[in-house]
Amino acid sequence: MLARVSTPQKSSPNASPARRQEILQTAARVFAEQGYNATTVRKIADEAGLLAGSLYYHFDSKESMLEEILSGFLDELWEGYDEVVAAGLSPKETLEALVTESFREIDRHRDAVAIYQKEARQLAAQPRFEFLAESQRRFEQVWLETLERGVSAQDFRADLDLRLAYRFLRDTVWVAASWYRPGGGHSPEQIARQYLSMVLEGIAVPG
Repeated sequence: MLARVSTPQKSSPNASPARRQEILQTAARVFAEQGYNATTVRKIADEAGLLAGSLYYHFDSKESMLEEILSGFLDELWEGYDEVVAAGLSPKETLEALVTESFREIDRHRDAVAIYQKEARQLAAQPRFEFLAESQRRFEQVWLETLERGVSAQDFRADLDLRLAYRFLRDTVWVAASWYRPGGGHSPEQIARQYLSMVLEGIAVPG
């Protein structure tokens, strides 16, 4: 799992964990819809049914909320990815499992994924959010190593431009957060199977 030091939160010791989580979910939705810079504490409080001052009973700043939203998403993502990598699967099976886990995380953390896509580059320059750049480097390493193993094992074509293939896979998987709706007509696993079928087998009828 991605190791990181969390910034201490200044919430009240009597704050309800369930209410705190509800506020985080509300903040994630507002950040995803309006953008981080355009979102005020007052707007989050209004959406959560709180007075702006009452929000500080749970969080010391909107930066604290954003950090917890993104770190929670990434910690869970890496739990899944680490299990895949440790399973000793073939390169093709590893790729399939990474894609499936990615769609599951979009299902669980759609708003956090949308925030990450929009804000990560700018946020990563801030010391508080350095963990975003660290996670991105590790993400790239895992996917590139899987593709390299696949070429060596002759699971994947030898003429692949690995970095280009990685970027294609990365972007086409995570862009699903822009249209995927949890609880819709397809489960994350069904979407992953369709995606993998198109990537690994193509969409044209052979011959």
